[in-house]
Amino acid sequence: MSTATSPALLWEGQVRHRRLRPAAHAFAYPSFGLLLPLRALAAGAAWPVARNRRAWLAFHDSDHGDGGPDALAWAQALLAREGVHGVDGEIWLHTYPRVAGVSFKPVSFWYGHAADGSLRVVLAEVNNTFGERHVYLLQGADLAWGVTLTARKQLHVSPFCRVAGEYRFRFLRTATHVVARVELHDEQGPLLLTSLSGRLAPATPARVRAALWRAPLLTLGVVARIHWQALRLWAKRVPFFGKPAAPAQLVSR
Repeated sequence: MSTATSPALLWEGQVRHRRLRPAAHAFAYPSFGLLLPLRALAAGAAWPVARNRRAWLAFHDSDHGDGGPDALAWAQALLAREGVHGVDGEIWLHTYPRVAGVSFKPVSFWYGHAADGSLRVVLAEVNNTFGERHVYLLQGADLAWGVTLTARKQLHVSPFCRVAGEYRFRFLRTATHVVARVELHDEQGPLLLTSLSGRLAPATPARVRAALWRAPLLTLGVVARIHWQALRLWAKRVPFFGKPAAPAQLVSR
């Protein structure tokens, strides 16, 4: 890790998940991750963790987008291809690091800003445990922090949910906190309520080391908890759905 000052931020907080039916089910776990100002880092600012090399805690560009060597370049090319203009400010990536050489990021959020700091676009990048990825491009005239954004569900994430319904996203950010809320609604109404929230602080080497000390096997813990919660749902006799084919396109709007 660099000892130089980095503009990146560390978030520490909780992941919450609540299922409303056919059986009530809820859990919350402590977690941590990074908010990376990718354009500042590309311009030469210090990275808060190792990048694209072996380390106990690292960021690898290939864990995002199309798996290429430059995640920021992929995001910028995607926005240009999709006709998203005005993202001439910072692009922040809200994500989990790779820990102990293991990478699994259930969801990452890309926040694209205009030069005046206003929010212009959000990319919700979802991964499942089958090695598949889908990106929901969220944009609109009313896009802003705290505004609800919707997208049709495209990717099979859990065997206990059909690929049906719509996601409702809401993002909040202040100088000291960040929140990402994602709800899944189907024809009967709300089904899943999830959130990722935490306190923000500069990602100094000392803070990053302390967070890693508290969760030295963060990624393995995420994967283990996913399977444990699946076992609990199975025990509650929640219906099981087979996996359909992955979406033909990486990105949907």
